[in-house]
Amino acid sequence: MADTLPPRFHSYHPADGHRLPHDPFNAIIGPRPIGWISSRDAEGGNVNLAPYSFFNAFNYTPPIIGFSSQGRKDSLRNIEATGEFVWNLATFDLAQAMNESCRAVAPEVDEFVMAGLTPLASEQVAPPRVAQSPVSMECRCTQIVRLRDAAGNDTNGWLVLGEVVAVHIDTRLLVDGIYDTAASDTILRGGGPADYFRITADQRFRMLRPA
Repeated sequence: MADTLPPRFHSYHPADGHRLPHDPFNAIIGPRPIGWISSRDAEGGNVNLAPYSFFNAFNYTPPIIGFSSQGRKDSLRNIEATGEFVWNLATFDLAQAMNESCRAVAPEVDEFVMAGLTPLASEQVAPPRVAQSPVSMECRCTQIVRLRDAAGNDTNGWLVLGEVVAVHIDTRLLVDGIYDTAASDTILRGGGPADYFRITADQRFRMLRPA
C-alpha cells in the first residue's frame, strides 16, 4: 500500500534545476516585504525609484534595513556613489504605481514622473521620499556586500544595508502611540510571475513570547 502512494516531497538541487513550470524559491520565502527604494545619482540630477522583493530589517539598534539587487541596477550604482537611499512603504492603493516603477528604463528616466508619484524632500539625505507613501525611512549606507555561493564564487547579487537615520509615519497609522500594521494595507510580494498579498486586520492574531 505504501509503495503506491505518491512521493510526499518534490525534491531537487537548485544547481540542477527545479523541474517545475516556475521557480518556487520566491514563493516559499514569502510573502516578502517590498523594498521600494528611492535614490539619487552622484550629480544630483537623476532620481531613481525601484521596488526590490528581497528586502527586510536586519538590526534593531541602530535600525538597519537592506535589500538585494540582482545585477548592477541604478539603485545600487547610485547608493555606491552617494551612500544614501530612502525606503518607502508600498501599500495597496500604491500597488499600480509601485509596479509601474519597476520598468527597465534608462537612468535618466524619472520613475516618479513615470508612475505619477510626487517626490517629497527628505530631512537627512538627498534622495526624495514618495509623498503618497504613509511610511518612509531615510538611510545612510553601511555596507554593500557582493553575495557569494557556497564555493566562494561571486554571484550577480549585491546586498545593500543602510542605517535608518529618519523615519516618517502617517499619524493615522499610530493608534494610542502604537503603529498599526494592518491599517497601512501593506502589500507583500508572493511567488510566481504576478502574486502579491495584502496585510489586513482580519488576518491578525496575537501571541506573546513565553516568559
